Amino acid sequence: MDGPWADPIRGRFDLARYTEAVPARESVVVQAVMDEAETRELLAAPVAGVVGWTDLTAPDVAERLADLKAAGPLVGIRHLAQDEPDPGWLTRPSVVRGVAAVGAAGLVYDLLVKPPQATAALDLARRLPEVSFVLDHAGKPDIAHGMWEPWAGWITEMAALPNVTVKLSGLVTEAAPDWKPADILPYARHVLAVFGASRTMYGSDWPVCTLAATPAQVTALVEEVVPGDDAFEVMGGTARRVYGLS
Repeated sequence: MDGPWADPIRGRFDLARYTEAVPARESVVVQAVMDEAETRELLAAPVAGVVGWTDLTAPDVAERLADLKAAGPLVGIRHLAQDEPDPGWLTRPSVVRGVAAVGAAGLVYDLLVKPPQATAALDLARRLPEVSFVLDHAGKPDIAHGMWEPWAGWITEMAALPNVTVKLSGLVTEAAPDWKPADILPYARHVLAVFGASRTMYGSDWPVCTLAATPAQVTALVEEVVPGDDAFEVMGGTARRVYGLS
């Protein structure tokens, strides 16, 4: 992990630490560094799937994706669009071409954006209805400052696109350091209401979540908003289906 935000948790977070913190029968690991060599390392780990990275703008992006798929259980690609200086980066022709190649390879594209990139993310998902998108961390609303609109309306627009699924994760780190469940639950409830359980998946966001909460607290927040009948979908079924896990 890189960047000033990661300084408090800088260190080695391996599979043993993960399984101790977040017990699960199978997991999809989402890469947090834009480095293809690290993607290959993750593909060699005993996990159900990997959302990795490659240069979407490379002329040979299709060949790169095929090579990574051959190396292990690659299920998706993610770029840290939230860190790009250009808020419209996702709609650059070279990027759109790369994301289209991700879909053509039978992979999912994970959208990691903040409110400044919201318009571009919506435009991209509309342009490429054949690509399956997963919106990470519910688009990172600024919970700490009470943001509701335009985030809530944007989430509703994203949910109207059948090729978009949302990840109920990462909300604790968008809240104030002294957050309470009442600060976060309205956001989680809105996400679940507009996407439905079959298009919502749980994500631990470990180890980043430990900047603001324990993994148990994160899970408890999700469980509080998910009705018992929907728990199978949100806590695993949606991810298995969307990422094509056996």
